[in-house]
Amino acid sequence: MSGFASLRLAFSAAILGALLCAPQAFAQSAAAPAQTITLGPSGLPLPRFVSLKPARVNSRVGPGANYSVNWMYMKAGLPMEVIQEFDTWRRVRDADGSEGWINQSLLSGRRTAIVAPWQRGKGGRISLLDEPDKDAGVVAIIEPGVIGSIKKCDGQWCEMTFDGHIGWMAQSQVWGAYPGEKFKN
Repeated sequence: MSGFASLRLAFSAAILGALLCAPQAFAQSAAAPAQTITLGPSGLPLPRFVSLKPARVNSRVGPGANYSVNWMYMKAGLPMEVIQEFDTWRRVRDADGSEGWINQSLLSGRRTAIVAPWQRGKGGRISLLDEPDKDAGVVAIIEPGVIGSIKKCDGQWCEMTFDGHIGWMAQSQVWGAYPGEKFKN
């Protein structure tokens, strides 16, 4: 048996022994998994939502100005999901799933969201409500794909602003806030 194989076998036996000696501790940890937050080198959580500062932002194939541009975003305030960090560069994902690297100086912590981008072009419309309640009055009708600013989210509803109209939208209808996420912008 090679040295690596015997080491792997010894390690497996040690893990199995620990599980057999402490089944109660294992059962407790399996029953209530800890909520872990991954922090990037910046000390901020990964993944997280941000938005674009300027109206023209190059997305590159790698983390540096010497890498070629694979996409140019033309909308300030567009929400992006930061999924990786390297030095001053952030690997981001947009609502369509495209990924690339953008310098952190072009990103803002201001939270924005796109209304139901998965329904774009399908003719659906989403109600902006005057209260966080499905039976509340309608403030405005928003088409899928429209970008709004998030004021806060309570885990089920987000208070948002769209071109001067302020109201509430189900958190499940926006791309720019995670399910169950609570925050105030």
